[in-house]
Amino acid sequence: MVKNGSFLVRIDMQAAAISEHDSKIMKDIDAKLFLPISVIYGPNGGGKSNVLEALHTLDSKVLRPLCATCDKTDCNYKARKISVEPFAFSEQTKDEPTEFELFFRTAKAEYRYILHVKKDEVVYESLERVKMDTGRRSALFRRDTESTELKGVFGRLKISEDLSVTLPLISYFGITYKKNEVVSDVLNWFEDAIDFLNYRNPYQEPRTAIAKSEDIKHLVLNMMKEMDLDIEDFRIEEKDDGRIEIFTKHIVDGYSAEITLSEESSGTRKLFGLLPFIAKSLIYGTALVIDELDVKIHPVLLQYVIQLFTDMSINKKGGQLIFTSHVLSTMNNDVFRRDEIWFVAKGRGQNSGLYSLVGFKNDKGESVRKDAKYDKQYLEGKYGADPYLKKIIDWSDVGA
Repeated sequence: MVKNGSFLVRIDMQAAAISEHDSKIMKDIDAKLFLPISVIYGPNGGGKSNVLEALHTLDSKVLRPLCATCDKTDCNYKARKISVEPFAFSEQTKDEPTEFELFFRTAKAEYRYILHVKKDEVVYESLERVKMDTGRRSALFRRDTESTELKGVFGRLKISEDLSVTLPLISYFGITYKKNEVVSDVLNWFEDAIDFLNYRNPYQEPRTAIAKSEDIKHLVLNMMKEMDLDIEDFRIEEKDDGRIEIFTKHIVDGYSAEITLSEESSGTRKLFGLLPFIAKSLIYGTALVIDELDVKIHPVLLQYVIQLFTDMSINKKGGQLIFTSHVLSTMNNDVFRRDEIWFVAKGRGQNSGLYSLVGFKNDKGESVRKDAKYDKQYLEGKYGADPYLKKIIDWSDVGA
């Protein structure tokens, strides 16, 4: 959840109580049900990317202070500085803090982390935990501009008197108490359990995340074969300057040859930047956030990727995929549950509203039927987020 003033945007990966695709949802050890996938549709300029960027901003705000001691090659990208900018088109909100609220789970606990930031300064922060084995709920810390209170397992930790107002307390703990079991559990989620991809980012374009894990490589090769790519194998050479060179192996009429990834088609290069992240998410049960997943990916391949996450015989560890898209060929009840489809659109005040198809009601108060033609009704503008018009809903009158 992200809030600035009266403007609230919330995306929820908990499964709604609806009777469709029951075999394509995930049940955790406490019997709570979660979605493996969510897709956000909406017009260009409607705010789709901003929804994902908000989550990336929170992740970066937490991780960036730890990067000074981080030697991982992807640290500088993932935790690059992203300023927290307030909503500019309102006299009321331009001086208000931006409020982040995040619920996430590890194998040990569910955490609720809240961070309020105003001009990069932390004005409020708190962390709560529910242990998965006992269900016991406890507050761990609460911080505002006046005081900081440590509780529970954090009660004995010490804080520097000159703690920077721009430094999140959880980041400070990661620097000072990185061996603390709870601190490491929380920060490992931010660092390793969620990844972000943005195909429009010029810095990310040449960045290929080929992990050294043989499990990931094996799954990547299997996915390439399913996609009918004639790549039999690939290998990686690490250069002295830290760069990597990827070589792909092809066999044509019995003749084996290697070429560099740079000699492959742009679509193949794009897949090499995407598939390792998908493999990691499926193998380790991590979250993957992708802006414009459909860019340079054929709709058939897009549907294949979706099916990887919704097939619980493949997605055994509970990987989750959140992405934005314009492709309507997958917007149907054979591919998605209604609670997996989200729409975003701008109101007259330039503020974006985000809402789920399962919660959408028409003028008569009727919900969308599970057998409806989602793509057809979307193109007709019946869901509000018209794919061609930016400003079609006054969000002061319609709830998200």
